[in-house]
Amino acid sequence: MADAGIATSALGTAGLEDSPTKLSPRYTVPQRLKFAAIAFVVQKLLLAPVFAIHRLHDFLVPSRAPRPTLIKTYPARRGLHVRIFFPPGHAKNDTTNRLPTLLTIHGGGFVVGTPRDNDEWNATFASRHNFLVVALNYGKAPGSPFPAPIYDLETLIGCVLADESLPIDPSKVALAGWSAGGNLALAVSQLEAVRSRVRAVIPLYPVVDFVTGSETKLLTRRYKPGLGGFRARESDYLMSMAGVFNWAYVDAGVRCDHALLSPYYADRESFPPAVFVIGAEMDMLGQEAWRFACKLAGRKVPEVDEAMGREEVGAVGELVLEGDERFAFEERDEEGGRFYRWLLVPDTIHGFDQEQISRMVRDKVTMEDAMLKRDKVVGLIGEWLLSGPLRDGK
Repeated sequence: MADAGIATSALGTAGLEDSPTKLSPRYTVPQRLKFAAIAFVVQKLLLAPVFAIHRLHDFLVPSRAPRPTLIKTYPARRGLHVRIFFPPGHAKNDTTNRLPTLLTIHGGGFVVGTPRDNDEWNATFASRHNFLVVALNYGKAPGSPFPAPIYDLETLIGCVLADESLPIDPSKVALAGWSAGGNLALAVSQLEAVRSRVRAVIPLYPVVDFVTGSETKLLTRRYKPGLGGFRARESDYLMSMAGVFNWAYVDAGVRCDHALLSPYYADRESFPPAVFVIGAEMDMLGQEAWRFACKLAGRKVPEVDEAMGREEVGAVGELVLEGDERFAFEERDEEGGRFYRWLLVPDTIHGFDQEQISRMVRDKVTMEDAMLKRDKVVGLIGEWLLSGPLRDGK
């Protein structure tokens, strides 16, 4: 197993020889102090009390919100708990009936977030598709910068898959992640200990390219004032924290095209044989996800400054599954066991499928549309896995 303490200086020289090179910046002292202060306030003063209140509430007050069947820790990473969701009707002590398993990785810009963030999504997926779902954890930057979280996840995945108390079908294991978690899913799946055991990866609105600057990404994002409400804004809310996230996760002088940092620059053979990339149309990270999906599928890759999606506003709850390859395409090589799929969810923002985003958005129309699309996406992912990558344990 790789050493979590591997020096980032060694990573600075590792990358694809034919890819563009850009070293992560060396921030000025005032910039470092500013970013460190923001990270401290968010992690320690804002979120820590919220998490404590949530834990107390869960203990004292019965809730109709989904809860995991189990919460476990493993000796190899005692400080990183995982949340485990069994499908309804499957007893916790039943290890005879093995289940297809989805491992998930939460987002949060590598700086914030917990496995709890995706409880609603994870419970829904487990119930709808009869899967075991395990929400993984990892150390947060700046205390745990690149590449340490990747090796946290490698270790936890090994622990979970070796846990004989869990009803895991080892021939039917997939990995999914949101945003920063999508990046980490693609990164950890490149490590042999994971790639050899995971059949498919599903990154949802991931960051896959640290070479291209945020200003360029903003230009390729689709803006639709006609939608009104939160989605009519002329900026992307991710930009308010982009500088902090980048400073916290990536030490100065690291090659931004390193394959574990920017999965776009990895060869497709570096990943498991099935990848389903999902993007949001009104997301500054959407275009790089589109380019990544095209590259994996062997299609023409859009230019880095090519706008994505469409100008028109779609119907409420609509997914475009046919007739427009900007929004959806699929490449299947059944004989070779390779499956690549792209889905762009129209008229949605980064994080559209998460319940907690509603507290920030405070826009009923936006969230009603998002939840309809979330339910459809949950269905599509499960159907894709069971009809292709995980079918008959291929």
